[in-house]
Amino acid sequence: MFSRRAVLAGLAAVALMPAVAFAADLPDLGGKTVVVVTENAYPPLQFVDPKTGNQIGWEYDAMNEIAKRLNFKVEYQNTAWDAMIQAVSDNQYNIGMTGITIKDDRKEKVDFSDPYMRSQQFMLVRADETRFTDAKSFAALTDGLIAAQPGTSPFYTAVYEILDGNEQNPRIKLFETFGATVQALQGGDVDLVLTDSVAAKGYVDASGGKLKVVGEPLGTEDFGFIFPKGSDLVAPVNAAIAALKADGTLDGLNKKWFLDYKMGQ
Repeated sequence: MFSRRAVLAGLAAVALMPAVAFAADLPDLGGKTVVVVTENAYPPLQFVDPKTGNQIGWEYDAMNEIAKRLNFKVEYQNTAWDAMIQAVSDNQYNIGMTGITIKDDRKEKVDFSDPYMRSQQFMLVRADETRFTDAKSFAALTDGLIAAQPGTSPFYTAVYEILDGNEQNPRIKLFETFGATVQALQGGDVDLVLTDSVAAKGYVDASGGKLKVVGEPLGTEDFGFIFPKGSDLVAPVNAAIAALKADGTLDGLNKKWFLDYKMGQ
């Protein structure tokens, strides 16, 4: 299992702006309402607390702090992952957040903020799994199944970095939510879930010893918030992200959500 130090290394918030920009006053958005959409299925970035029913997570804390510093009111709404990028592109929401990997093809539909987090993908398996220990040995296990959400980075990693490049490969079982992929893994319906270190840490901690991580990281991803093309919120949010990085707020969120917080306890 990966160490806490490795998790934080994988989550290192990248340098976002020149140091001279940190001293500048942040824009004041005048108390306007900004509609932020999320999936609530990606712990510990954002999820529903099973104890309280409240929406919580790293991204909620970060967005609430950004709203405070830029003086806007947040209205949170929810939608499924497979609808989110198009919905934001269509101006149904002002901002989307759910650990969205910054990719050139997605930039054709939406604008991205500067990266607020860097993560790597890991292989999440049942704790008693002994048939494979890395991507190569999983690929050789011809009856091994992977659970993934269509159109996500884990899906494409499964197709092109583990399997044969066939996006219709029957070894990939598709699910609507990330949580459903983990449930299928725990239930024995599939054998592997690919996820970045943020979600892997949360689910391993919450599993009561039923899940583990195997193998080496399969790639590096930068996460960003998404906006409709041409949104005037991009620059202010980027300035706020830079400020949160500069004053240690992002480091504090990493400690809170990836060291101190234990899901389900």
